[in-house]
Amino acid sequence: MTVEYVDAGEAIDQGTLSRKVGTAPAVVSNVTYERILDARSEPQNWLTYYGTYNGHRYSPLDQINTENVKRIGPAWMFQAGTSGMIAGASTYAFEATPIVVDGVMYVSGWDGWLWALDATNGQEFWRYKHAVPYDVSLCCGNVNRGVAVAKGKVFMVTANAHLLALDATTGKRVWDKTTGDVRAGESATQAPLVIKDLVIVGSAGGEFGVRGHLDAFEIDSGEHVWRCYMVPKPGEPGSETWPADGDAWARGGANPWLTGTFDPETNLLYVGTGNPAPDFDGGVREGDNLFTDSIVAVDVDTGRIRWHYQCTPHDVWDYDSISECILFESDGRKLLGHFDKNGYFFVVDRTNGELVQVTPFVDRIDWGAITRDGRVTPRKYPDKEGEPVHFYPGPAGAKEWTHAAYSPATELFYVPVQDTGATATRRRREFKESIPYWGAGVQVDADDMTGCISAFDANGEEKWRWRADLPMCASVLATGGDLVFAGEPSGEFNALDARTGEHLWKFQCGSGHHSSPITYQVDGKQYIAVPVGWGGWIEGFLPGMLGAGHGSALIVFALPD
Repeated sequence: MTVEYVDAGEAIDQGTLSRKVGTAPAVVSNVTYERILDARSEPQNWLTYYGTYNGHRYSPLDQINTENVKRIGPAWMFQAGTSGMIAGASTYAFEATPIVVDGVMYVSGWDGWLWALDATNGQEFWRYKHAVPYDVSLCCGNVNRGVAVAKGKVFMVTANAHLLALDATTGKRVWDKTTGDVRAGESATQAPLVIKDLVIVGSAGGEFGVRGHLDAFEIDSGEHVWRCYMVPKPGEPGSETWPADGDAWARGGANPWLTGTFDPETNLLYVGTGNPAPDFDGGVREGDNLFTDSIVAVDVDTGRIRWHYQCTPHDVWDYDSISECILFESDGRKLLGHFDKNGYFFVVDRTNGELVQVTPFVDRIDWGAITRDGRVTPRKYPDKEGEPVHFYPGPAGAKEWTHAAYSPATELFYVPVQDTGATATRRRREFKESIPYWGAGVQVDADDMTGCISAFDANGEEKWRWRADLPMCASVLATGGDLVFAGEPSGEFNALDARTGEHLWKFQCGSGHHSSPITYQVDGKQYIAVPVGWGGWIEGFLPGMLGAGHGSALIVFALPD
């Protein structure tokens, strides 16, 4: 049963709006930290952003497998619409990871939307909308990448830097906390992460010259527990990597704008940090610029940085290191795998940050080289005002923010690869609050781009490659059925053999993929769910792909009954 109401007081006072609020089954009431910690034991659910804390994006479900995947088809579809286009100059995409708990799905969208759905048929239990002001400064799209659930609540960030806690059964707001200064250009796009009694979120907005930070809030009350800045202030460890004079550090970027991973044995949260600011003009921020473009290990109880590994010191190519940190073990060592935008696959010891190995995962890299000690030897960088410099990979990276997967069954990593270059022309700009602080003009190679899904072992050796005509700009999913699912910008959703890379199945979804598929099971039936819809800025990034459509939907596949 659903009921219609609008809480006008909340809409005016808090900038929020709830519509069509009904009741969902109370399945989240018994989702605890201990249950999320043991998420692998209930593969029928997808309890947290990566499926489990370790970032594998893997499910042992095997009802759909290499033998029968050719028979799957759409089981149901939820039409999310194209309302993101109303955001004026802003752009949108459906970039979320759905969460599924005992037959109920929670999925967020652009422009402040959140839906609770029946995971067997797409029936809507309730919807919620946070009214985001039109003048919010956004770098790269009006998007939201997902939610977290625990203790009867659903947690979501908003584009104007709020963290919301909603009642999971009704969609009514429980608490609302500000996470950043929206006037300075701070925003939020990531899926929150629940660890112990905390909800942890990171800031976005590095392109506006803000100082990135990670924040923890108490689940029940929303009380702010700690903040961890990713750029040290003068006198703190790492501050020597910034100019001693001036305040470059105060607008240094390093935003941790993607969800991290967690190891309960080390009690460390592993996050990637974004580019320094300005992105391309290194002349105003001499030094390595810690902790930008780094893998950072944070003590989850105190918010203190325990170690870091910097993938691109003194970045002038816009190579955020925000990509997922995949936790795995090999030869008795606790390791972390990270596919960086700069084109290299890093493996580090996750207990101390020691580099284990680094290898390229894309064919064309000419911006620089990484030595075995992990340092960068630059070859091309935009250091002269007004002089164009072309380099591979371009600022979009050899891998976008979208996620790789790891299968413990095959012991292989599966990575969506973008092989494209760009030209940057340095244009020095004075810093002004909430105004883009890039330091260059950038043009992407529209006529010279390709992509693939590649499988790598822990030593960085490529085991197979499935080639695509376009850059692969969506997360992949690995399953116990020895399958890898991957979507394309042109709308095709593909299934590959996880051991060989053989192409087994595809479906044209009618719109581009820029999100993260999941799998779950209800009443003994396995489903594959993928949000689709990529509008606005796809025209500039991938010219000619508008034929793939702008409509956004959640499409769910299954075997026929």
